[in-house]
Amino acid sequence: MRQRNRGRATLAAAAAMCAVTALPGQAYAAGEPAAYLFVPGAKAVPGAEVSTDASALEPGSVYKSSIKPGEKLYYRLYLDADTNAYVSAVVVPKAGGKVAYGDGITVSIRDSRDLQCSSEDARFEAAEFPHPIAAYAYRVTDKDSSPCQDAGTYNVLIERESKATSTPDTWDLELRYESEPKLKKGGTAPTEAPEDWPSASPTPPTQAKKEERPGGTSYYDATSLETGTWTDGIKPGQTLFYRVPVDWGQQIFATVDLGNSVGGSDEYVGNALALSLDNPAHGHVDDASPLSYSGKPASVSLDPLPPVRYENRFTFSADESAMRFAGWYYLSVSLSPKVAHAYGEKAIPMILKVQVENAATTSPYGGSAGIFGVTQDDKDMARSGQSAPQADKSNTMKTVGAAGIGAGAVLVLGLGAWTLLARRRAAAAVGGPAGGAAGRQPYGGPPQAW
Repeated sequence: MRQRNRGRATLAAAAAMCAVTALPGQAYAAGEPAAYLFVPGAKAVPGAEVSTDASALEPGSVYKSSIKPGEKLYYRLYLDADTNAYVSAVVVPKAGGKVAYGDGITVSIRDSRDLQCSSEDARFEAAEFPHPIAAYAYRVTDKDSSPCQDAGTYNVLIERESKATSTPDTWDLELRYESEPKLKKGGTAPTEAPEDWPSASPTPPTQAKKEERPGGTSYYDATSLETGTWTDGIKPGQTLFYRVPVDWGQQIFATVDLGNSVGGSDEYVGNALALSLDNPAHGHVDDASPLSYSGKPASVSLDPLPPVRYENRFTFSADESAMRFAGWYYLSVSLSPKVAHAYGEKAIPMILKVQVENAATTSPYGGSAGIFGVTQDDKDMARSGQSAPQADKSNTMKTVGAAGIGAGAVLVLGLGAWTLLARRRAAAAVGGPAGGAAGRQPYGGPPQAW
């Protein structure tokens, strides 16, 4: 039985190693931008045109769905009376299509009487080319608010608007449902947004860290960054994703510098590059004014945003309200496919400057903060540049290594014990009667291979 168990441990280690090699990768044609990488294992869930037919979403889960032009689709939530719930939708249009100004979706959460808890739009504006955009809606508990405070069934409604001039393709949706941790027992959180906060961009450090960090294709495989100057290249039609851990009390600043084109062209491409920031619940925070390009160096920055504070949620400014919890903040950089007509399909050199200011303050939550907090592991990933899949692969390899060392140690100990017993039995048999134990292998012979 022990041998079989050791065999199973070895097989488990081998299986884990195989699982590592099966981790998701990026498959795409040579020279083409990689497609958006959805979370592996995300459950496919259809939206319902009738609310009573809606599929239920579970907290902490990721789903894949889709929406056609003009559709209004329902999904269902079951909420208690004291949990803050957030549902986000990432819109992923097909590459090569056409979108118009104002195309997009509206995400809202509504109670059983169809009273709206909150809503947010994700729209294509000046950057009128297909690229992922995100929005979220939430239900938060507030004793001073009457709608959406009771326990019961709630609906998530996603509505799509598309102009007649837009490509009538079905858009993929990536849906996430997260519950916010509860506040510390006995603690009281401020109920008003701060009136003053540093609103000037800091002076970049003169010795900022600088190295290459290729961006990911989605929120799932976004490349981790910390304060520093990070180089990459972006192709026309491509969107690159990065993530930065921003703790309580900290501010994030970001700038994209686009390099010049080599080849002599100076054709003007309006609204060529978009820089966007989303919060840990994948709710949209802010985007920079789209950057135009004429083959010369160009730069664009996010406007200064407030430090991360729980009480930011009480402001009427949408971008400031979205800075309401700590965790991974996501930067996405998108380059218009129109750039290819003037400057070719090759990647244009890019520098992403990231700066996180201020020392971290205490979390207002009791217990684990989940995605709404910054851990030492998060900081380590930001320092090394690991994405979430790379970190998972690294952890799996460590488990495989430990399992392999454990199985090997058991094998060595087993063989050592057998050898010792064999020697003792042989020594005891010296001078013994014929037909005795001399030369007989202990316990039926050496351990069998597994």
